[in-house]
Order: sequence, then structure tokens, then C-alpha cells
Amino acid sequence: MKVICKTNRMSLVQLYASSSALVVDYFRRNREFLEPWEMVRDESFFTAEFHAELLEKELKLFEDGQLFKVWMLYEERIIGSIALSNIVRGAFQSCHLGYRMDGALLNRGLMTEGIEAVIAYAFEEMQLHRIEANIMPRNQASMKVVQKLGFYEEGLALKYLKIHGVWEDHIHMVLRNTAMEV
Repeated sequence: MKVICKTNRMSLVQLYASSSALVVDYFRRNREFLEPWEMVRDESFFTAEFHAELLEKELKLFEDGQLFKVWMLYEERIIGSIALSNIVRGAFQSCHLGYRMDGALLNRGLMTEGIEAVIAYAFEEMQLHRIEANIMPRNQASMKVVQKLGFYEEGLALKYLKIHGVWEDHIHMVLRNTAMEV
């Protein structure tokens, strides 16, 4: 485990294959809570072997500059993750934001605190210009998080992602690094 940054109440960490048990514990605790918001998962997803392999792949993507993913470590437990994926450089300097939270810890500001730190890292360290988040209209909790952080709506993407077996519309939310626009 490597600490990428600290917030007031938690550490945002990069995990290695050796930490797969922490990730499995998180997903098992939150299986029902996450189900309506994620793609359909088979039983292999809830194994240490699966996550050890996935953590290795994510580390390679991180090293290649295509993914920035941190796990939220709070009171010695993993309580969620925040990822900047599909990082595109060149003229675009953009990425997609994805995040998931422990259902038992909602409405405490932890996700907002974590994403705020990731945004600072993305804009200051990675020099990205734009962060995009795509959120299902019925996911009001997620929408409130990005709105608090200054994201604005750019439109509706119809049947954008297949979530829990159904093609779902998503609201396209964006945050720009206006400091780069000067």
C-alpha cells in the first residue's frame, strides 16, 4: 500500500495485489448497496484472486499514465475508491471520474473530501484541463457530490452505460481547470 495523499479524515492509497483481501472485504460488505449502480458481477468478482489480478492491471495502467486510482482508507478499512480513467493527453487533457462509496458511511462528506483531493491532484500534478463524470439521473446522492465540487451539466447521454443489465441514460457533468485557460 502506498499513500498518495491524505485528507482531513482519511488516506487515499494505491493498493497492490497483496492488498486484495481489503478490496474483497469492501465489495462483499457493499455487494447489495453497489448492485444498482454497477455492471452485473459474477461470483469470481468477489474473490481475492480476481482483485489481485485487477490491482496488478490497474498498477500497469497507472504507470502508463492511463489511470489514476486511489482507495479510500478510513479507520483501517477500505471504504471506497476514486478513479480518473480514460486519461487523454495532447490537445484534450481530459479524463473520466468514477467513484464508489461504502453504503454504511453515506452523508458524512467522505466522498466529497476524497474527490476534492483527487481533483487538486488532477489539476495541479497531472495538469489535466477537464474532468468528466457521467451520472444516472436517479443517483441523486452522486449528483449532489459533484455539484458541491463545482461540476456543471453539459447534457444527457442517452443509453450511455449498461448498468445492472440495463442501458441507462447518464447526465454528463464536467469540471474544468480554469487556471489552464488563461
